[in-house]
Amino acid sequence: MNLNRPNAPNVFAPIDPARVPVRTLASGAKMPAVGLGTFGSDHVSATAIAEAVQGAARIGYRHFDCASVYGNEAEIGTAFAEILRSGVRREELWITSKLWNDRHGEDDVIAACKKSLADLRLEYLDLYLVHWPFPNFHAPGCDVSSRSAAARSYIHENFMKTWRRMEELVQSGLVRHIGTSNVTVPKLKLILRDAQIKPAVNEMELHPHFQQLELFDYVVANGIAPIGYCPLGSPGRPERDRTSEDTAPTEDPVIRAIAAKHNTHPAAICLKWAVQRGQTPIPFSVNHYRDNLLAVTEDPLTEEEMKAIAALDRNCRLIKGQVFLWKANQSWEDLWDVNGEITPE
Repeated sequence: MNLNRPNAPNVFAPIDPARVPVRTLASGAKMPAVGLGTFGSDHVSATAIAEAVQGAARIGYRHFDCASVYGNEAEIGTAFAEILRSGVRREELWITSKLWNDRHGEDDVIAACKKSLADLRLEYLDLYLVHWPFPNFHAPGCDVSSRSAAARSYIHENFMKTWRRMEELVQSGLVRHIGTSNVTVPKLKLILRDAQIKPAVNEMELHPHFQQLELFDYVVANGIAPIGYCPLGSPGRPERDRTSEDTAPTEDPVIRAIAAKHNTHPAAICLKWAVQRGQTPIPFSVNHYRDNLLAVTEDPLTEEEMKAIAALDRNCRLIKGQVFLWKANQSWEDLWDVNGEITPE
């Protein structure tokens, strides 16, 4: 792949990366406040995603959110090698990967990180997350009723054994920052109590119809940067995650009206809102990534528009996580501690 090839998808005038807002983490590190997600579900090939990574870097992206379970890190590693050969310096990039559920064992964490580093062709990661707080593996393509015989609820003592290995990755220099993903306030309180290196970020579902006010405020109050996945409502999410009650923020009449005023797409309004609110969205796209980056570098929303979107919260969680449950006929709400307490075994 050639970063400068004229027929690369969505190649337009680049956007100066210096125009992109940044988040200053507790460590003082600067993280670009918008990133390119690389989860293509089942409908986008690893090659297409790698080409999107190259194209995104060409037009100004410097933040890339990866994960071993996405099955495309080797292809993305080829893209990163081309990006670095093009003259972009490694320290200009912010690259995240994640530890998958079947690698929570104390002997597995460091090896899993090294595998991601090798696939991504990197010497270090800027950020490494525990993808889910459950060591619950499920087969690719399974339906929502699938349950692993080895699945367990959140057991804090076991999670902290995993976290200690995450801390070792920082101490060894393989990882600059570590963080959590898909945790709740009750879980995060325990992690902060016992961690020697506290999470730099918490990655979670965030969009105008699911604003997670309590969790958002808690992470910010504790010096943790919120990263939001599904910032556009995840129209490409797997069918197993869809229910008839789901709503789409890009179809919300309030957001569509604001988009009309700004002469832009509703997706751009969702991204403007996210960045101005203080979270870091990581939208996935192989076609509109330049539009997404441009949305957060110009024409901000007014205070009145921000307030109007803040009033749209419907508590509509789109990624419910049923495949991570540990019992048959169990509610997905047990994963999310909706009553303020961790659901026991």
